[in-house]
Amino acid sequence: MTAIKSLLFGASALMLAWPAQAHDDAAKAPPSAVEGIYEIATAPSPERIRSDIQTLVDFGTRHTLSETESDTRGIGAARRWIFEEFEKISANCGGCLEVMYVSDTIEGETRIPEPTEVVSVLAIQKGTIDPNRYVMMSGDIDSRVTDPLNGTSDSPGANDNASGMAGTLEAARVLSKQKFAGSIIYAGLSGEEQGLFGGKIVAQHALNQGWEIKGVLNNDMISNITGVDGVTDNSTARVFSEGTRANETEEEARTRRFTGGEVDSPSRNLARYVKSQADQYMTNLNVMMIYRLDRFGRGGHHRPFNMVGIPGVRIMETHEHYDRQHQDLRTEDGVTYGDTMDGVDETYAAKLTALNAITMAGMAGAPPFPANVEASGAVEPSAKLEWETPPKASNLAGYRVHWRLTTEPEWTHSRFVGKVNEWTFENLVIDNYFFGVSAVAKDGSETPVVFPGAAGRF
Repeated sequence: MTAIKSLLFGASALMLAWPAQAHDDAAKAPPSAVEGIYEIATAPSPERIRSDIQTLVDFGTRHTLSETESDTRGIGAARRWIFEEFEKISANCGGCLEVMYVSDTIEGETRIPEPTEVVSVLAIQKGTIDPNRYVMMSGDIDSRVTDPLNGTSDSPGANDNASGMAGTLEAARVLSKQKFAGSIIYAGLSGEEQGLFGGKIVAQHALNQGWEIKGVLNNDMISNITGVDGVTDNSTARVFSEGTRANETEEEARTRRFTGGEVDSPSRNLARYVKSQADQYMTNLNVMMIYRLDRFGRGGHHRPFNMVGIPGVRIMETHEHYDRQHQDLRTEDGVTYGDTMDGVDETYAAKLTALNAITMAGMAGAPPFPANVEASGAVEPSAKLEWETPPKASNLAGYRVHWRLTTEPEWTHSRFVGKVNEWTFENLVIDNYFFGVSAVAKDGSETPVVFPGAAGRF
């Protein structure tokens, strides 16, 4: 009898959670998946990634303060090689990438005391419909040993972070064979170990250029599978994201206290999107969302973008090995220290590269994000969402509304509602749920969910 009651209660709850629209909507839903993205999920080559990691390691050191004139050693040689690799990729796609350096001179900092040019390398694949809307994948060019000011000792930085840089190059090889509505940036950022300066410089450059970057996927250490905790795991990746926007105003924070959004920043919904893409298109990788900006008390190169309001997340391995991070090459008491090639698992790096590639393919293939999303319904029996359709939406099939209980970590319910700009959730009280909306392309590509108000605005 108890089991029957439980089943009946579950069915009733499900019926109550499904909103009915007041008017008949005959919109035809687009495909639930993009067939081509399944191919992208298996396209990255472990062999090419390992080869690129090895090439970066062979520069000896890539410390931000290291040699810049040599063709074989130091960060100058490394960044010129990355630039040349992007140009080779561009040549293979008929010149589809615009390759550039973005730099500035930094001095008077704790880890950059003397004037030093911090140079990052960008390759931009322009979109066909909405070219000023971007999604970015980044890896770091630089490496370091124990002393953050030591720019001369060998610092191979195989996993940290030649792996992220190699993954970015490989993603460019894979995605440059396709065309997308929006633009993609493949970035090699410098100065990460010295204070995230490459990211700060590129973020400011993006603002100066008026680029609408909807997501930054920062890849920092994506090839290690065995942690200092003794766990070996080649099937899980972590995605870190901030809960609230770093640059919200006092007024926006005050509104958020009464309407919600503490766990629905654009960065957090970008992280949910990364996980949903993996769930849909990959069969051998689980995504663990971490509700933190970064690891406890530590930082990464997505943070400078977050600081100026650009959504960003960190994608990385699940079990870190601290003996391989920021260490002089040595053996002490039988323990080997140093970030060398024997800690690289290229198959795992290819999986995480694929995770980035399917995320960027989905976002770049999607229509413009819903604009000015707002929710209403206080002291009413039904919640209501309203939003605007931006220009350059010729690939728009319509919109999907989403809802979940406030304690759920992911969006649990959704419904395609067509080319409308509002939706009423009949008999769903706004107090009890969170709501959002995404834009869906004719081929099924979809944006991340946009949470209402300033708290969730991309």
